Amino acid sequence: MQAPWGAVLVCRPLQKYAEHFFTAASLTLRDSQEEWDSVAAFAGVSPERLRLLNQVHGRTIAMAAADDTSPWTRPEADGVTTADPSIALVVRVADCAPVLLADRRTGVIAAVHAGWRSTMQRIVPTAVEALAANHGSDPADLVAAIGPSLGSCCGEMGEEVVEAFRAAGHDDDTLRRWFVREPGKRPHFDLWRANREQLEQAGVPAASIHTAELCTRTHPEFFHSYRAAGAGAGRMAAVIRSR
Repeated sequence: MQAPWGAVLVCRPLQKYAEHFFTAASLTLRDSQEEWDSVAAFAGVSPERLRLLNQVHGRTIAMAAADDTSPWTRPEADGVTTADPSIALVVRVADCAPVLLADRRTGVIAAVHAGWRSTMQRIVPTAVEALAANHGSDPADLVAAIGPSLGSCCGEMGEEVVEAFRAAGHDDDTLRRWFVREPGKRPHFDLWRANREQLEQAGVPAASIHTAELCTRTHPEFFHSYRAAGAGAGRMAAVIRSR
């Protein structure tokens, strides 16, 4: 799909139920109000109706209350839900996985920032639980899209990360599936598989989980990547709005 500033990605199965898009490297999305105004306009909302987060690599899921017209103060959270179609939810990434969720039955939505630390803490299942608790969603009615992010090809990690997952309660069978190992090399984390499996375990049907399978580190000409550019990397936005 083409936006005024360049190409964006959409997930066709999710697009049936919620307006959404994933930006690419044509926007930097740091401090430019002009860029954020463009994102809001393309999402079909005014800039003050964008709901961004102070992302901290945790597992907290915020809720943007319907019909709340008070100024939005960004909460410390890595996911957010809403039932209000006048609000667009946003998470920013530069290798972490952006995960967008929509309920086919009720139209409620969620946006999640799922890096390896938040995935270790089971943030996507926590978002599914929040949709159920706050909006009455049945996980079987959810559609999920996992956007461009670091693939296992480039997801090299230290052994201390594997041990952190083990300490967080992930068993050995899970670690063998999620950490790809080749002789003499450090483990590579499969962020896509980990989030797909956690969504399935939370009750989202496998057929309703869609992964872009585009590695941000492999394609730095198209996507912002912290692994490729370091602290100077721009950010990409995953944006979703209920219909």
